[in-house]
Amino acid sequence: WERDNGVMEAVLPYWTKGEVVRGFGRGSKQLGIPTANFPQSTVDQAPSCLDAGVYYGWASVDGGAVYKMVMSLGWNPQYQNEKKSMETHILYEFPDDFYGSELAICVAGYVRKEAKFGSLGR
Repeated sequence: WERDNGVMEAVLPYWTKGEVVRGFGRGSKQLGIPTANFPQSTVDQAPSCLDAGVYYGWASVDGGAVYKMVMSLGWNPQYQNEKKSMETHILYEFPDDFYGSELAICVAGYVRKEAKFGSLGR
């Protein structure tokens, strides 16, 4: 980790929730990995000690069942985003999109820092 992991661990687990909004449209379409995106106001409220990277935890849509999730927090260097984002991939196949629904997540741990890959297939 780039920072003292004790600082990051002090805020984990981190709980947040917000409305699911449309993202850049790349997760499902280009990568086959659908993501649920938080509005910028929710992203801006994340603790500053959470490094940009990939996290794991739990997610629930509209107070329903709880599923495992992975989440990207940061600027996504593969696409050179100008705004920080929180993109949650829920490890469950939902039958339909759920834009406008409330997504609640519990970020339990850190996997790795952000990375730019040689191609989208990596």
